[in-house]
Formats: sequence, structure tokens, C-alpha cells
Amino acid sequence: MMSRFLTHCRSLLVLGWLAACAVVHCAEPPFTDADLAFFEKSVKPVLLANCLKCHGDENPKGKLRLTTRESVLKGGVNGLVVSLDKPEESRLLKALDHKTEPMMPPPGRLPQNEIDVLAQWVKRGLPMKSLGAEAAALHQARGGQVTAEAKNYWAYKPVQRREPPKVRDSAWVRNPIDAFILAKLEEKGLAPASPANKTALVRRVYYDLIGLPPTPEQIDDFVNDPSSNAYEKLIDKLLESPHYGEKWGRHWLDLVRYAETNGYERDGPKPFAWRFRDYVVKSFNDDKPFDRFLREQLAGDEIGRDNAEAIVATGYYRLGIWDDEPADPKQSRFDEFDDWVATTGQVFLGMTMNCARCHDHKIDPIPQADYYRLSAFFQDVQHFSNNRDVRSSFNLSDISPPEVRKSYEQELKKREARRAEIEAAMTKIEDEAIKKMPAEDRAAAAANDRPAVIDKKLSDFLTPEQDREYKKLKRELNRLRQLPEIGRDLALSVNNCLTSPPQTFVMVRGSPHNPGLKVEPGFPQVLGFAEPNIAPAPKGAKTSGRRRVLADWIASPENQLTSRVFVNRLWQHHFGRGIVASSNDFGKFGTLPTHPELLDWLAVDLMEHNWSLKHLAKTIVLSAAYRQSSRSTPEKLERDPDNRFVSRGPRERLSAEQIRDQALAVSGLLSRKMSGPSVMPPQPDGVWQVVYSNDRWATSPGEDQHR
Repeated sequence: MMSRFLTHCRSLLVLGWLAACAVVHCAEPPFTDADLAFFEKSVKPVLLANCLKCHGDENPKGKLRLTTRESVLKGGVNGLVVSLDKPEESRLLKALDHKTEPMMPPPGRLPQNEIDVLAQWVKRGLPMKSLGAEAAALHQARGGQVTAEAKNYWAYKPVQRREPPKVRDSAWVRNPIDAFILAKLEEKGLAPASPANKTALVRRVYYDLIGLPPTPEQIDDFVNDPSSNAYEKLIDKLLESPHYGEKWGRHWLDLVRYAETNGYERDGPKPFAWRFRDYVVKSFNDDKPFDRFLREQLAGDEIGRDNAEAIVATGYYRLGIWDDEPADPKQSRFDEFDDWVATTGQVFLGMTMNCARCHDHKIDPIPQADYYRLSAFFQDVQHFSNNRDVRSSFNLSDISPPEVRKSYEQELKKREARRAEIEAAMTKIEDEAIKKMPAEDRAAAAANDRPAVIDKKLSDFLTPEQDREYKKLKRELNRLRQLPEIGRDLALSVNNCLTSPPQTFVMVRGSPHNPGLKVEPGFPQVLGFAEPNIAPAPKGAKTSGRRRVLADWIASPENQLTSRVFVNRLWQHHFGRGIVASSNDFGKFGTLPTHPELLDWLAVDLMEHNWSLKHLAKTIVLSAAYRQSSRSTPEKLERDPDNRFVSRGPRERLSAEQIRDQALAVSGLLSRKMSGPSVMPPQPDGVWQVVYSNDRWATSPGEDQHR
């Protein structure tokens, strides 16, 4: 009996000891002041900048919350992420290494020094203070709330003139860009790479500025030019090349979803879409001020009805996909609005406005009403087509010169007058024949069956002379109908817009069949602009004037986003990565800028030089930062693996288009013809046998295959 009692007591003691151990293991250990100071100074900035956007709120991704020590140790849906017993085996550290899935953070591997900080944090046992308040501030814009804190976000603050910082190695600085780059490198304990050799540099700028390889002779000319301004002369030459517009216009066409067909099953052609492509290429070659370039696409028809380029630019609204037989026409119409809101928001402003179509934006301070306020600016643009007629008057504008237009209008009047004479003569002959027909046929002809009666019985009641005359008139009428369109230039555009657009409502849950609150045209509230003043359209107007107001605001120097967003794109295509890596999203789910002061300097420089893209491109490629060798070192691969801090020159893969053009260029086959309707290169056998299309692929002849 005593034995059983002692055994029971021993069991209770063991259980108590295990429970005590569990409590000790889970309880927060006593951290030293040095541990907590290490967290505040080194760990906290890394978590705030890279982790808490996804793992800091009440509904974190993967159910993993990194705001308290307890929540870190708890892990997420895939289990524990930290092992205090074997820190080096922690899944958190493996994810940071970017060698196996999952890779965190997704935009790119952290610099090695930041990974080392987090590894040391885990080894120290996760010393930390709660980051709940900081995470709440970071996510304060959830639910589309526009608050004072939301307006304080870096992207929503006004663009500021930034003075280039002082650097230790001032001899390396060729222009202000270099001062910003070198200051960051010195801060990170890194040094720039040595200059690229002349052969590498000439190949780099040829591909970068015109998309084509230099010939051996062109390489030799540059390498053997001893003048101090040889490189600048080369840049000026390439910027004046017509291929500059082809290379850089291609980037813009990708952004504004340029396509020459409509998508969906039939994928029918968009008539004269190629004129928009030519407009973009010419604009880049002419160095058209970028603010004018934007205004023309958004409101070219409201800027100048007699400006052919501006009219062509409005083809911007017709480049998206279009369903020619939608199951729900109203839904299709609102999908069209969404295409314009999404493209304008992301491409021009770096804002994911389309995320607020059905509800308040989940991350950024964009209420659902702001989505529909922006949509209201586009309400005067007519639907692509209400049937399958893609050449509808909604889409096509006559951009012929006035003298050409006058000539063909006169010719058109002659044609129409002759058609009316022929039809009147044929009707007279038909009426005389119908009078001779039986009463039953006369009654049918008097109703809706006249065409059928004429087709089946007319010849039976005509005299030989009438029959000959009728057939002669019919042949002439058919000939007139089959004559080619009178020589005039047509463009895919917006046309026949509404001067009094319909009212705009917030659609509950995004359903076009469930209108809610009425809204007026307006800008995103978080940017802090006054409500737009849109006067009623004057008598004789062709549009409502709303899009002109939107275009003027977007292209305004006071707009915080437009210039920032575009100079970031320019930087992205010169260096392979934007200062803001998420170039379409400057919001909270995007990535923070690596060089925010440089971004503002570039934005101001663009505006101060009349929005000249060639000026800014030249400034970038003349910088010492751009001229660095792309060779790396083990240290840089560890501390700047993605070249976020520009510790070496750009190394960029050629695009598919460049690879094709390079092969044609070195073989001597490349045709350098420009402009006009698009060409159709050869396609593999069998491709068009399986494509559901009414139009077969007609391979272009001769050199057009190699354009």
C-alpha cells in the first residue's frame, strides 16, 4: 500500500516538474539591456521595412504574426518558424536565404548584413519588445481610411527638391545622381565597382538606348576615339536614332496594354490600332514633353480636335480586351471602365485603384468611393461597340488633312447622289412591275415582303427593255458599293462622346446591377487636392470636358506621383530594377524606395527640363553609377545580392524582341522600315489551324518578314 502511495507521489512530482519545465521554456527569459538595445537598433528596422506589411496585422499572411515574441514562437499555418534549441535550422532563416521555398521577403533577398542581424536575433533567443503599435501605424490605412497618418506616407507627400549629399570620395561623382548613390554605398560600407571597359560600355548603351547591337566598326570607332567627350558624343548619336523611339516606345506600349486584337474567342482585329503604336514611337523620338504625352492620351480629343496626333493618342481607351458577345452587357460596360481606371491608376499614378472596385482598399487609403469618383471622369467615352462592328463611329476618327478631307467629301457627295439616282430609277421600274402582279403579290410587296417579291418575281413582269435597264442599274449600284473606301486616314480613337454623361454611383460589392451612393468626378482623397471644378459642356461641344480636367491634374507639377512614378520606370529600364522595385504599386503593398531622395531629385529634374525624357536618359547614362562594371565580388554578392544599392553596373538579359532583332541585324536581314500597318512574320505550321479566328494569318512578303 505504502509502495503504491510512494509511486503515486513520485508520479505527481514528475508531472509537476514537467509542467514547471514547460512554463520555464515558454516564459520570456530575462534579456539584458544589451539584448534589447540590439533589437531596437538593428532588428526592429529590418522587421518594419521588410516583414510587418504582411505579418503585422490581425490577419497576417500564413497566420504568422511577428509583432511579439509569443506570436513569433507560435508560428503560422505551416508550423513553427523558429527553433530556439537549433537556431540555425529555423525555417525563418532558411526562408531568408532564398535557396528553397518559401522565399522571404518575396520581392528579393535581403542584404546579407540584414540576414545576419536576424540570425543573431534568433540565436539570442528573440529578445524583443512588442511591435503592435508600430504595426498598427503601418496598417492604419486598411479599410480605405483616409487619415492624417495615411497622408504622411512617403509616396503621398509632395515631391521635394533634394540637394545632393556630401560624400567622402567626391572624385567618383560625375553628376548629382552619383552623389546619392555613393552616399548610400558609403553608409552600407560598400564601394562602387571599377568603370566598365569601353567595349562593354558601347554594347551596353547600344542595347539600352536603341535595342540593337553595335557593329564591329561602331565598336572600333568608339574604342579608338581618344577624345574626352567620346562617350557623350555616342550618347547624343544614339538618342537621335529613330530606333530610340522603337526601343523605349515598346516599354510604354507594354504598360498601356497595347494590342491589335480584342481578345476572347474570335480575337478580332482592332482597326488602325497601329497608328497608336506609331504615335508612341514618334513621341519618344521627338522627345515630346512627357506631360503633353500623358495629356494627349487621356484627353487628346478635348485638347485639339484638329490635332491628328492628339486624336490618335486617345486610342489609349481602345487598347484593352473587348467581349463582342457578353452574357451581361452591363457588366461588360463596367469592365471597360475598370480597364481604364486600373491602367490609369497603376501606370500614371502607381496606385492600385482597381483594388477598390468592390470594397474599400484592403491596404491603401483608397475608399471604394474614390474608385468610382475616378471612373466618373471616363463616363463620356462611348462603349467600344454595341455589336460586333469594331469599325463603329464610337471608335474611328477621320484624321485626314483638311485639303484631303475636302476633296473626298466632294467625291463622297457625288457617289451618294449617283446612288440615290440609281435607286430611284430601280424603284420606278419595280413599282411598274408590281402593278402588273396578282393582288396577293401586290399586298406582300406593300407590306414587309417587297425584297422577296422583287427577288423571286420581278423579272417575270418586266419588258425586255426594262429588264436590260434594271440589270444595268443594278450592276452600277453594286460597283459603287464595292468601290474601295475613299482615300482618307482613319484612326482608332474615342469619338461621338457624350456631352452630358450619366450619373455615377458606387456599385455595392462591385455589381453594376446594385447602385448605391451617387458620386461626382474626383481625385484620390489621400493626395489632398481640392474637388475638381468641371463646368457644363458649352453649346456645340463634342465631349463633356471631364477628361481634360483629369489629364491636367495628372500631368500637373503639383501631383505627388506622376513624375515620381515615371522617373522610377526610366531608372528601372536603365538599371534592371526600379528605385521602387514594385513600379506599378507605390502603395503599402509595394516596396519602399532604396533611394527616396534620389527619386525626388530625378522627378524635379524631369519637370524642370520641360519633362524631357531624352535629357533625363542622358543624365542617367552619363553617371558614374551607370558606367560601372557589372562584375561583382563575394562581399557584394552577400551584402547587396540584388544590386539594390547600385554597387555595380547593370547586367540585364535581352528581351525576346531584342534577341530576334539581334539575330536579324548580325545576319544582315534586319529591315529598318518604320511605321504603317503591322507585319506578320512566318508562323510554325499548324498554329492557325487550332486558333479560333475568322482571319487567317497571312505571312508578310519579302523584307517585311524581317522588320
